[in-house]
Amino acid sequence: MKFKTALVLAGGAFGTSIAFVLSQNFEKVIIMVRSQDIFDEINRGENTTYLPGQKLPDTIKAAMTWDEVKAQTHGHVDLIVSGLPMSAIEDFCSRNEQDLKRYLDQGIPLVSLAKGIDHETLKLPDEMFKAHFENYRSQLMYLSGPSFAKEIVDKQITIVSLAGEDKDKLLLACEMLGTEFFKALPTTDVKGVLLGGALKNVIAIAGGIMEGLGYNHNTRAALITRGIVEMLRFGTVFGAKPETFYGPSGMGDLILTTTGELSRNKSFGIEIAKGRKAEEIIKATKSVVEGYKTTKAAYFLAEKMGIRARIFTGLYEVLYNNHDPKEVAREMMVLPPKFDEA
Repeated sequence: MKFKTALVLAGGAFGTSIAFVLSQNFEKVIIMVRSQDIFDEINRGENTTYLPGQKLPDTIKAAMTWDEVKAQTHGHVDLIVSGLPMSAIEDFCSRNEQDLKRYLDQGIPLVSLAKGIDHETLKLPDEMFKAHFENYRSQLMYLSGPSFAKEIVDKQITIVSLAGEDKDKLLLACEMLGTEFFKALPTTDVKGVLLGGALKNVIAIAGGIMEGLGYNHNTRAALITRGIVEMLRFGTVFGAKPETFYGPSGMGDLILTTTGELSRNKSFGIEIAKGRKAEEIIKATKSVVEGYKTTKAAYFLAEKMGIRARIFTGLYEVLYNNHDPKEVAREMMVLPPKFDEA
């Protein structure tokens, strides 16, 4: 093994799958969890709540407290991965700031897996982490790309983007994450990677709704191509590089989540098309549907920044104002044509 110990914060599906990736390069991987059930499952060799049927190597162990982490790692950690969803970042960082700083003081990189925009503050994950760890910003990195958790553990070839400010630290983190089936490509375009990872979830919900209404391949292709155009408009406002949106964290993730059968956001959209209410669907699932709240955040961002984003605003009307999705689609189709650069 190239490295000794990695720490993963939160034991959801994606965090567990990245722990599996790390187990290929690290002698030990600790997943810090809150639930006794998840703790017991992981220590039995399978996260049955979030990744049923996927066996984990015995080098992956769970912990519930920082004292347990310290005991299992002997105080030595080479990499921290945050599997926290957007909704949990602020609370976790506020409660555990000093414990995390003790590790960051050692120069340890921290990689966040969060995808989304906070619907209350309109902040991206980098802003939320920097609010607590500004002095460590060169160690903060953000992973995004087409990566269903189940397929990662099945060792399906997966390529993602890893964004950060320090090129040397990025290359080291990419090495830590690199295996024969998983590859992280480094980039310094943090905003581009985070916007791609967040906004594609909104398009995936829209894709699920259209599929649920009976629309097929032509419609899906139209949604993907127009979706990336609207995502680029958000990127322009944030100073992101256009080419980032054509990479793994943009177009790659957009294609996966709008076509893949394992997409939580697409499945959510299909249920909306059946007439179910959003809150009802959210309550019935243990997995996080990031695109739901990101839709609200994108709507307010578009309003605030003057971004022309008809798909995003149309989906907001469907999810939050109970507009008929067929009528919203019809209204978009009868709008007079405009040049994209207009």
